[in-house]
Amino acid sequence: MERIAFIGLGTMGAAMAANLRRAGFEVTGWNRTPGRAGDLIGLGATEARTPADAARAADVVVVCVSDTPDVESVLFDSDGVADGLREGGLVIDCSTISPDATKGFAARMREHGIGYVDAPVSGGSEGAQKATLTIFVGGEPADAERARPVLEAMGKTITHFGPAGSGQAVKAVNQVVLAATYIGVAEGLVLAMKAGLDPAAVAGALGGGAARSWVLENRSSRMIDNDYPLGFRTSLHLKDLGIALELARSTGATLPVTALCAALESGLVAQGHGDEDMSSVARSIRALSGLEG
Repeated sequence: MERIAFIGLGTMGAAMAANLRRAGFEVTGWNRTPGRAGDLIGLGATEARTPADAARAADVVVVCVSDTPDVESVLFDSDGVADGLREGGLVIDCSTISPDATKGFAARMREHGIGYVDAPVSGGSEGAQKATLTIFVGGEPADAERARPVLEAMGKTITHFGPAGSGQAVKAVNQVVLAATYIGVAEGLVLAMKAGLDPAAVAGALGGGAARSWVLENRSSRMIDNDYPLGFRTSLHLKDLGIALELARSTGATLPVTALCAALESGLVAQGHGDEDMSSVARSIRALSGLEG
């Protein structure tokens, strides 16, 4: 069984690393902010001082950090993964970052004799905890196949789409679809409230028909209560929409709903709501409709 280094123990990464340990993998963890590995250590994992140290103890490195510059830093800065992982190793990047940058990172790793798979995930903190994530995979077929047992310990639906960067492109599509779904559910619930209907009853009824969705089932109560405990940060979804809109510009696609969602989320971040769950897009729809509290 491959030895794993897990780089990035945030809300998603900590749960994913814990599932790898529960599946029997030997895990060494590292996080930029110290003190996040306590629960993982309790499961029998170890903590490294640097990404390079973590990589030296591993055959496969899993990365789960916030943005493209963060991935580049943990991979290629001094004491980064490239300084520690041996030739023949494999990097699996579960972050959500630029598809073009991913292609470059994969090429740089190949110069070190190291395989590279981009494997961004969908399913939120619930999916990370339950090991039911959907995982979009890009990379060489042999690398994707080697990564599969590791990914299967963290997720349920794993699909290889093509060369490096393909997984990130599919994740951009995923975030575009989510943007429209969150806005649609928020607008529908606000319309129900403005029409004097019981929004919880409306959500329950819609769940039995064509409007059924994960967002309706799992986030409608937050939109009704106007309370948005963290599942997936609004600021991170806004970052993801930036990646999607850049991909749209480069490919000639037009994404009007995505642009609207990005504008609404930009306003929420500016107002200090960036650390709320992304269902807080309903906060904007409510305010525009004159609903307070």
